[in-house]
Amino acid sequence: MMYHIRATAATFQRILRQLSHDPRTLALIFIVPCVLLGLLRWLFDGNTAEFNKIAPALLGVFPFIVMFIVTSITTLRERVGGTMERLMTLRIAKFDLLFGYMLAFGLLAIVQASLASAVLVYGLGLTIQGPDWFLIFTALADALLGTALGLLVSAFAKTEFQAVQFMPAFVLPQVLIGGLIVPLAQMPDVLEKVAYCMPLTYAIDALNDIVTHATISNDAWRDIVVVAAFTVAALVLGAVTLRRRTK
Repeated sequence: MMYHIRATAATFQRILRQLSHDPRTLALIFIVPCVLLGLLRWLFDGNTAEFNKIAPALLGVFPFIVMFIVTSITTLRERVGGTMERLMTLRIAKFDLLFGYMLAFGLLAIVQASLASAVLVYGLGLTIQGPDWFLIFTALADALLGTALGLLVSAFAKTEFQAVQFMPAFVLPQVLIGGLIVPLAQMPDVLEKVAYCMPLTYAIDALNDIVTHATISNDAWRDIVVVAAFTVAALVLGAVTLRRRTK
């Protein structure tokens, strides 16, 4: 038991140490979502009501996408470079290794989502009916979801280019039919059913819910539980499918 904890902690510390020397990646994680939200506020400068309506959902989408990209490419780079293969010749289990990655990227996701939420609520003047803390909490769940899914797809990609290809194939459909552009109830029945099979749909739904409800509804809590379930499932599946060698 102690060995597993030490192995996970060593992976966690190593990833954070590496990322601390990569200012471009840190800028992508921490600065880009805030800049995009600022551009959105500028775009709707003359229409505050529309900004208050769409910004909460994008608060979930931006960190989700950024953490998906960073996690999938960074993890794959370690596999291609042989770092992961060397580690897995030791007694470390695949889940211990992947959980260490999840903790490291998860910590970055928490900081990222907290920073973006603070900028949106306290810097850009977002006004919602629901509590601010639930908005931030949901953004954290979305960022962690992007991290877990990034770890999952990195197990299937062989090159960084393939990892990037998962973006239009895996992420963009969730954005298009997740309820951000068109409400789910207004979609064709087939698309609505497909949307409810995608985790980002529930994240967007939870964020949209607090725009118009002063209290947290049961549906919003259900959405958070579903997002958490997808996160755990992606992490477990990623550990199961992780290959010891990249050919």
